[in-house]
Amino acid sequence: MSEAPPQTLLKQLCFEQRVEIPEFVRRFEKTADEVIGKGADNPTCSERTAKRWRAGGVNPQSLSSDTCRVLEAMFGRSITDLLAPPLRSDPDAPVFNLERVIDMTARDAHDDASATAAASVSDTSLDQLADDVMTLAREYAFVAPMDVFRRGQTLQTKLQDQRDRTQVPAQQQRLLELSGQTMALLATSAFNLGAFDSARRLARAADLYGETARVDVLRAYCDGILAYVAYFTGMPRDAVMKARRAQTYGGLGDVARRRLLAVEARAHGFLGDVESAQHALRLSEEIENGARDGLHDDVGGEFGFAPERLAMSNSSTALLVHDSAQAEQSARRALDLIEQRPSDARSAHVLGSAAADLAMARLLDNDVDGAAEALGSLWGIPADQRATGVLVRTGQIQRFLTRPSFRGAALPGELRDRVENFTRTATTRQLAGSALLQLEA
Repeated sequence: MSEAPPQTLLKQLCFEQRVEIPEFVRRFEKTADEVIGKGADNPTCSERTAKRWRAGGVNPQSLSSDTCRVLEAMFGRSITDLLAPPLRSDPDAPVFNLERVIDMTARDAHDDASATAAASVSDTSLDQLADDVMTLAREYAFVAPMDVFRRGQTLQTKLQDQRDRTQVPAQQQRLLELSGQTMALLATSAFNLGAFDSARRLARAADLYGETARVDVLRAYCDGILAYVAYFTGMPRDAVMKARRAQTYGGLGDVARRRLLAVEARAHGFLGDVESAQHALRLSEEIENGARDGLHDDVGGEFGFAPERLAMSNSSTALLVHDSAQAEQSARRALDLIEQRPSDARSAHVLGSAAADLAMARLLDNDVDGAAEALGSLWGIPADQRATGVLVRTGQIQRFLTRPSFRGAALPGELRDRVENFTRTATTRQLAGSALLQLEA
């Protein structure tokens, strides 16, 4: 029984001369140096390209003239003959006997396995990258947003490099997920630096990673970022829509749902929908199903939503619906919870935002002395950690203190000047306008 011949003469010659794929690539580079001699401009050949040439179906005219010259020099045949099926010298004789066919199959399998092994990365390297992403997420609250962004950029470059090196599906999946998490942290830091357009673009890029990797909890987190951006850029209806869409994803734990409900509550508050705002706020505080997910709970950090952050967010919602008593209660709870943490584990964003909310609640009740006391926690926040949420709140306080009823009074003027200096000396971007201006309506 006659056996099928190899697809191309090139492949037949390789087997006859026992030129395996790695050796083929080395010979191609050596011959290119000898025949072409253009240095860095010599034609190149990867293992994947060599396998494609040998497999057949390649049009000789699709190759550059230099590439053709190298292949012809390597095997002493025209490029047309090399890429065509081999000719049979004796029509009645099999091209290869069974032993040759088995040998060819075994060599092909070995070449393919070697190429696959070469196109993978160390699991240890992947574990380290996963640890690096987790560390960045967990240190986020204690690092300046600009430093987070720089670290995230470096990490993203490493992840892209590893994705280019591996063809192993499981490794590609893991790297896509880690890339999405890193991109989400970049989006959050861009938001905290006041770069809203970039934050929106980065969040959408992270969402694409989540979609490709089929990680719904990451997609929900990204929708939450987009909801924040919409809220702070004066698009509360869009914020409500995105927060609600995020809650439809499967696999979300309690932490994820608290975060999304808190965002939704604030957007309702900005719209003046008091009933919906208070309903979402109550739900955010009552969720206790024991559900967890791999991003918000296991990675945690910036992906989490600590109790003090929930309390701080809900104090802002209470301000938006003009409930100063509830705002003060929630802000005080946030500050009490923060004080229970070690000094080096306190989020500057939550501390500053809660202090500002507490001061604003007291100002709404005309308690200027109480507002001054509340702002005491604010002044120690380093200039490079005064993120978007803090600056928006202090800017709102500054504007509130310009009301005619405060003119000529010493303490309101002193507070106004000090808040103005706090905002002006921040190293993050200054913001123009925000959802919290609703308080002045």
